[in-house]
Amino acid sequence: MYAVYSVFIVLFFIVMSPYLVYQAVRYRKYVTSLPQRLGILPVSFNLDADESIWIHAVSVGEVLTARALLQELRERYPRLRIFLSTTTITGHQVARNNLQFVDDVFYFPFDFRFIVERTLRLVKPRLFIMMETELWPNLLRACRAAGVKTLLVNGRISSRSYPRYKLARSLFRHVLAHVDRFCMQSDESARRIIDIGADPARVTVTGSLKFDSLQIPGTASAADRGQNRVLRYFRVSPDRPVIIAASTLKGEEEPVLEAFGRIRSTRPSALLVIAPRKPERF
Repeated sequence: MYAVYSVFIVLFFIVMSPYLVYQAVRYRKYVTSLPQRLGILPVSFNLDADESIWIHAVSVGEVLTARALLQELRERYPRLRIFLSTTTITGHQVARNNLQFVDDVFYFPFDFRFIVERTLRLVKPRLFIMMETELWPNLLRACRAAGVKTLLVNGRISSRSYPRYKLARSLFRHVLAHVDRFCMQSDESARRIIDIGADPARVTVTGSLKFDSLQIPGTASAADRGQNRVLRYFRVSPDRPVIIAASTLKGEEEPVLEAFGRIRSTRPSALLVIAPRKPERF
């Protein structure tokens, strides 16, 4: 089963290689991160081979959600280093610039056996934490072989991805057996991951960490200052309606603009801010 999965990954990279080369040439994506994705970390990374906790957060949303865990992990395990990996460039930048209690940040390795085993030797985790639902078969298998405990945090199985997981249930049943604990956002996500093959005794519903990760100002006046500061920075009147279309993908701006046109017919001063999900579309 794992051999079939590895062959599938190779075929995927072959098919996607023209697109990846285009992204590298056009937007400089993947170029600087490639060595780390191949399991080659800087010499200064974990120079003393200290044991660690490895947290994987795909992109910006997962990185910010991880804030809810970091301080308590540092307090409970002061002798372990904390490393965080990301998949996207923006997630990497946010992790480096905005997270406390993290010793270093690196790019998540490709899920080939020899690459993940090399990464594990360098990171030396005692615990591997996956934010949301990042299930990488070869990495989880290598963690089990190396005696590394694994934890899925803030897990969710969306209605869109659930049918795809079910189609590959025979594979994921083996993959989920390598996860020591599943902390799911909801009863529905817990039911779905059990249906895919997780051991019910290892599944716990903990709610969403995104609420715990919010940085809530201490007072109402602090909140007001924060809001007004943003408006002042962009020279926007506090009385002007501001609409934000955040994290948009290709094809989503057109209906946003159409809706905004209707809003402008009744509120001519309204302002629309579009923030595409991918930086190359800015």
